[in-house]
Amino acid sequence: MSHESIDSTGMSRGTGKSYTTGFILSLVLTTIPFALVMRGMLSHQATLIAIFSAAIIQILVHLYFFLHMDTSSRARWNVMAMLFTVLILFLIVGGTIWIIYNLNYRMM
Repeated sequence: MSHESIDSTGMSRGTGKSYTTGFILSLVLTTIPFALVMRGMLSHQATLIAIFSAAIIQILVHLYFFLHMDTSSRARWNVMAMLFTVLILFLIVGGTIWIIYNLNYRMM
């Protein structure tokens, strides 16, 4: 049984062990791309793929260990709100890039 406490919004609070695990995973996922860049062990394209992969995994680690977003029923509304936020950000950033590209194309 878990020793996590649940607040009035239904979200759980993590334990010291879960925060420590998240912190260690974050350090590892930061150190790996740093070492790859500093030592030049991989090609340019492979290094970029490794950096983006570590970044995506680190986002998931932060969401799970620090924000406690998972697929449980008590966290489902928070996950839906986060997905809606990501959709809106994608539309805003994508629309901005599209508009800037079209303006650049029409100005040339």
